[in-house]
Amino acid sequence: MSTPPDTDAPRVVYEGRYQRMVVRGSWEYSERTHPGGLAAIIVAVTPDDEVLFVEQFRIPLQARTIEMPAGLVGDVHAGESIEESSIRELEEETGWTAERAEVLMTGPTSSGASSEKIAFVRATGLRKVGAGGGDASEDITVHAVPRAQAAAWLARKLEQGYELDAKLWAGLWMIDHNLDGSPRAP
Repeated sequence: MSTPPDTDAPRVVYEGRYQRMVVRGSWEYSERTHPGGLAAIIVAVTPDDEVLFVEQFRIPLQARTIEMPAGLVGDVHAGESIEESSIRELEEETGWTAERAEVLMTGPTSSGASSEKIAFVRATGLRKVGAGGGDASEDITVHAVPRAQAAAWLARKLEQGYELDAKLWAGLWMIDHNLDGSPRAP
């Protein structure tokens, strides 16, 4: 293994409420400012076998996106676990709550541009408790799509000009599989 380049001390060149820009040697990247720098993407299937997706306008892309419900871990309640944060975000964004949340894996979202990591979380025991749509600063549309039609529905959304988070396909795969590729027991 070779020595990593640019091992100079990091230098913060800009810090905002949620992110900061860092320069380390010749490398520029962003970091989340909340503790842990972790986000969660929630893989959720309703009792009617529908996958939950959210649609919203994303300012950095200047476009509407389709995503699985997601949120920053610990951005609202310090010390909140990934599981607690995931259930809270699921309810806030979709109007569904979960009995359980299971962390499936954690890894980088864009290792060349950010230190942020994301946890894939499987939410189970879903129950509808509200309308969803996000908090006062968000305008989220909730889509409950039959699981058997989810990939085709996403492909149509892509053709219609929506930006689609590439992690959607990993999330769909994780509905039926364990990380080692073996089938997930129902």
